[in-house]
Amino acid sequence: MKPSEILIKPILTEKANAQQEKLHRYAFKVAKKSNKLEIKKAIETFYGVTVTSVNTVVAPAKNKTRYTKAGFIQGRKAGYKKAYVTVAAGEEIDLYANI
Repeated sequence: MKPSEILIKPILTEKANAQQEKLHRYAFKVAKKSNKLEIKKAIETFYGVTVTSVNTVVAPAKNKTRYTKAGFIQGRKAGYKKAYVTVAAGEEIDLYANI
């Protein structure tokens, strides 16, 4: 897989921002079929930093129900895979550079 296929998008939440500042850990939404070695290589080539560790989490799919005028609408929210990437001390990834 190419690095652009592995990394889908960075996760920008309050929890992720707190981890960026304290632990130099960044969260990314990644392809479900990618493994830790592929994620590490993709981050290093894409952002030019040294990755010390990669932790992955698979968020399961969830059933969602809404009540509307037409009645109940049932659907399913897709599952996805997250990667928490720890970068070497003194290095950082500028996620806001391309905005």
